Amino acid sequence: MGMTMTQKILAKHAGLPSVRAGQLIQAKLDLVLGNDITTPVAVNEFEAAGFDRVFDKSKIALVMDHFAPNKDIKAAAQCKQCRAFARRFDIDNYFDVGEMGIEHALLPEKGLVAPGEAVIGADSHTCTYGALGAFSTGVGSTDMGAAMAAGQTWFKVPSAIKVNLTGKLRPFVSGKDVILTLIGMIGVDGARYQSLEFAGPGVGELSIYDRLTISNMAIEAGAKNGIFPVDDVTRAYVSERVSRPWTAYEADPDAEYERVVEIDLSRVDCTVAYPHLPENAHSAREGKDIKIDQIVIGSCTNGQLPDLEAAAAILKGKHLAKDVRGIVIPATMNIYRECMKRGLTDIFLDAGCIVSTPTCGPCLGGYMGILAAGERCVSTTNRNFVGRMGHVDSEVYLASPAVAAASGIAGHIAHPEEV
Repeated sequence: MGMTMTQKILAKHAGLPSVRAGQLIQAKLDLVLGNDITTPVAVNEFEAAGFDRVFDKSKIALVMDHFAPNKDIKAAAQCKQCRAFARRFDIDNYFDVGEMGIEHALLPEKGLVAPGEAVIGADSHTCTYGALGAFSTGVGSTDMGAAMAAGQTWFKVPSAIKVNLTGKLRPFVSGKDVILTLIGMIGVDGARYQSLEFAGPGVGELSIYDRLTISNMAIEAGAKNGIFPVDDVTRAYVSERVSRPWTAYEADPDAEYERVVEIDLSRVDCTVAYPHLPENAHSAREGKDIKIDQIVIGSCTNGQLPDLEAAAAILKGKHLAKDVRGIVIPATMNIYRECMKRGLTDIFLDAGCIVSTPTCGPCLGGYMGILAAGERCVSTTNRNFVGRMGHVDSEVYLASPAVAAASGIAGHIAHPEEV
């Protein structure tokens, strides 16, 4: 029996000719990632185990993004511990205030991930890098601590679901709408510990940023990882950022899948996930009666330059509805700078939004946009669980940047065509 893309990458990194679903393997790693919340725990475990060296200082990335700039004393202590560890072992890829970005946008931008590589991170959305044809997945901080010393970790090889994409995207529809539609179809546990492998002629209709968004949210369907084939879109993105050799893997024609899910992109509309699960998918056209208090445009899911351009195109010359707060967060410092160069920052400010330095802050209910009881937010982030962005009686509606911008103008959930 043939292998899927994920299985081929894992077989290569395990030094095996082939692997099968359910097999336990030990695989070498190309990158180990941590952030300011998860790295301190990993460092504590690293030190408790008596490790005194890292496996490769160029293959560890530490990104201060969740509570940086520090929101309080505890956050400052966490970053200080990460900073000390990075200095102790001369970690090449340490990113702090002024050079940082939201980790899952920053690493691809910096060329730290390439097709065919195996990446783990102590953050569940590490599956983002499947957009580049890499195997990437989230792990616990203990696994991260061990991996920083050993350069390898164990996996149970996942079975796979094939998502066959056909058709072309409609105006205003983006990768965010595609993944919310998919999760609405299969549920938040529909791909539990499986690989979501995207294929079909519709893949070519998706930008690399659409794919990053889709792969990022594979975990919201319970998937171990999400992965896209390496095509000209991938090669164009990687060629500008990665100078080391890399390998593109293709699924075998006789690869085994648990099932095949068909999505016609031309039938996907702007989609909103209502509280309190990403599977609670609705058309943005259904939200006229849902008044909102805040919009958040940014995050590792939708803080890329094309995301901000899509929002700015709708906000230009308009203003947020009365009593609606708008928060815009470019995902990296380079994106922040481009927003200023291209006049996007002025558009956001003129529309009544604030523009923040890169941070995960509001996405996980950390800071920079906490919700009070009874408040509703349309957010381009990736989770809308109970209390995710603040009070347990607040509500988060997940949507694309275009829908978030349109909703901010309307004062209720709105389709971009309506404003």
